[in-house]
Amino acid sequence: MHDYFMGQAIIEAKKALEYDEVPVGAVIVLNDEIIGRGFNRRETLNDPTAHAEMIAIREAARHLGSWRLTNAKLYVTLEPCPMCAGAIVNARIHTLVYGVGDPKAGAVASLMNLVQDPRLNHRVEVIAGVCRETCGQLLKDFFSNLRKQAKYNQER
Repeated sequence: MHDYFMGQAIIEAKKALEYDEVPVGAVIVLNDEIIGRGFNRRETLNDPTAHAEMIAIREAARHLGSWRLTNAKLYVTLEPCPMCAGAIVNARIHTLVYGVGDPKAGAVASLMNLVQDPRLNHRVEVIAGVCRETCGQLLKDFFSNLRKQAKYNQER
């Protein structure tokens, strides 16, 4: 089941590519139903909070008519940053499932573990590495193409 819902998050990540955004996608699931979807829109919306997770959380909260996403699972292709990890805790999401770690900004395992910090009033179950290769390849290809484009523009 995790592979299926991560596949849905990967579909969202691919939507980000259509906008030249970093390909990160997220879905929120409650009772085996997707109640929120999101993909990175930071550049498009000029909004530093327009991460895939934040968009999916907002949509899920609207769907439920509540900010409490108790018992929900968040599937995201990239390990959440501190902002998103904080939102996950504040939304009371039960389970976080992510694809690939983020050594520069990850706030679940790479730099810190905000979602399971015992000092906070809520802790999140974490499942890492679901569809790791696919999630990682999307990001590698995106940044490789970005570097090629920058090099091409410098040579012109």
